[in-house]
Amino acid sequence: MRYLTLLIILLVGSSCNWTASREKKTRELVNEEIQNIDWAEVDKYPLFEDCDETASKEEQKNCFAKVLISHFSGYFDETYISSIENTSDTIYIDLLMKETGQLELMDVINGEILEDNLPQFKEQLAKSLDSLPMVKPALKRGIPVKAKFRIPIVLSPQ
Repeated sequence: MRYLTLLIILLVGSSCNWTASREKKTRELVNEEIQNIDWAEVDKYPLFEDCDETASKEEQKNCFAKVLISHFSGYFDETYISSIENTSDTIYIDLLMKETGQLELMDVINGEILEDNLPQFKEQLAKSLDSLPMVKPALKRGIPVKAKFRIPIVLSPQ
C-alpha cells in the first residue's frame, strides 16, 4: 500500500512539471510569433463594395484611395472649390479606420491654403465621411484592426 501511495504521489508530481513545461514552451512560441509580426502593415486594406477582395494588397490600397478621392471630389462640388481655383498645391488627409469600418478624420496637413479660403473645409470634410458607402475594415491575421491612412489630394488650376 505504501508503494502504491508513493507511486501515485510521484506520478502526480511529475505530471504537474510536464504541464508547466508545456505552458512555458507555448508562451515562448507565442512571444516569438508576436515578435515576428509586422505591426506597421495590414494584411488586407479596407475595402469598399466596389473593390475586389481577391486583388493584391497594392490594388486594394489603390482602390481604397480612388473611392475616397472620388467621394471627396463629388462631395465638394466645383462651386465650393472655385474660390481656390488659382491655387496649385497638395494637401494630405489623415484618416483613422476603426475596427468597425468607420472612418474618422484625424488631420488635414498643408490645409492652410484651404482654411484661408474655405474656413469650414475641415468640418465639411469630416461631415462628408458620414455619407461614405459601407467599408470593410483592414485585417491583420484575419482580425479587424485600426489603421491610419494618409490620402494626398492635389489641387491644381483647371
